[in-house]
Amino acid sequence: MELKAGYKQTEVGVIPEDWEMKPLGQLTEFVTSGSRGWAQFYSETGALFIRSQNVRDGRLTFEDIQFVSPPSGAEGNRTKVELNDLLITITGNSVGNVALVEQRFDEAYISQHVGLVRLKEPTLGPYVCRYLSPSSPGNPQIAGSQSGQSKPGLNLQNLRDFWIAFPPTPKESNAIVEALSDVDELLSGLNSLIAKKRDIKQAAKQQLLTGQTRLPGFGPTESLKKYDFGSIPSDWNVKPLKSVSSMNGRIGWQGLKQEEFTVSPSDPFLITGMNFKDGKIRWDEVYHIPERRYLEASPIQLRPSDVLMTKDGTIGKLLYVESIPHPGRASLNSHLLVFRPIADQYSPKFLFYQLSSPSFARHVELHKSGTTFFGLSQMATGKYPTILPSLPEQIAIAEVMTEMDAELTALEQRREKTRALKQAMMQELLTGKTRLVSPEEAHA
Repeated sequence: MELKAGYKQTEVGVIPEDWEMKPLGQLTEFVTSGSRGWAQFYSETGALFIRSQNVRDGRLTFEDIQFVSPPSGAEGNRTKVELNDLLITITGNSVGNVALVEQRFDEAYISQHVGLVRLKEPTLGPYVCRYLSPSSPGNPQIAGSQSGQSKPGLNLQNLRDFWIAFPPTPKESNAIVEALSDVDELLSGLNSLIAKKRDIKQAAKQQLLTGQTRLPGFGPTESLKKYDFGSIPSDWNVKPLKSVSSMNGRIGWQGLKQEEFTVSPSDPFLITGMNFKDGKIRWDEVYHIPERRYLEASPIQLRPSDVLMTKDGTIGKLLYVESIPHPGRASLNSHLLVFRPIADQYSPKFLFYQLSSPSFARHVELHKSGTTFFGLSQMATGKYPTILPSLPEQIAIAEVMTEMDAELTALEQRREKTRALKQAMMQELLTGKTRLVSPEEAHA
């Protein structure tokens, strides 16, 4: 392919002619990693101990952070983390995650799964971090350098050999960092807002599903009835799930074999627990079955407003069926149950939210059986004490929860679009396809 005028082919792809290539080792004071045997230094308090799970998305995270009593001597000096250090995960499933140390710690050290790169010029850190981050033009070097099969990893020489493509002036590299930082800030704000909305939803669900908070137009909360699981409004009822809902599943596999599965879009779907994600079915991943297999089990022919639950393996995954795409027919495998109301005693969406609650999760834990492969019988499921407001109040509660879900979904979709925008920006800016500073300005 003919190169565009003003560009050149390099080890990391096509970049502008006035950009420079340097191996990371040429930019460093030293490259090191933690050592094995740190368990002897673990403590309840003390210095931060940075492991591979604390290095992601270009930054350090402090979830599940551990502490160590600082080692003395050369080991402590070598593995101590300083401001502007670059940290790269070098072993495990998260190889290639990169983070820049942007705050000064009293004391922090790295595990053997983390590589530490100390740059000669600390101001290069923000640019180098973004250049090597996942989805960036420089990150494929990390995948190409890994060794090992069951546990891939990088060695320190791999880190030194990574090529970095630099714009000709700090003005241009700083402009790239600033543009990507703006998107990072937007993503960080969206992450915080999503976490806040999830907390609000969880609190609202707990309040509404137990009657601690009543929606306008429904009864007061002052008069309560006590049960083993807690108190509910006196005008609400509690009934075993089996008395208000039918529960149906495929009887064994009814002789259904995997070789009978089809990919014909005109055949009925066969839903499995593997197709559940965030309360929705990933229809594009669902297998199909012959029409005769669909017709032989009418109780599990799926309908809109059905509530589904996994009863084996990963028990208690729930799903509310909004609609069924073409061909409009679907059945279930033997690991699922479908719930349908008896005599309209509940709103299906309300039951979906109730079964998604911590109280049902506790019921599952208490009644599941098995040692390595767990299951929940229909008998055990049917014992669950279902809380039942009046049907109008159930519908009102479900509508509130649905609106919260829709708001969360919209925010998550916005976050995904922002992530996609960031990836596109990285590919454009870090290869010089788009210049924030013109070559004339850069060399002025």
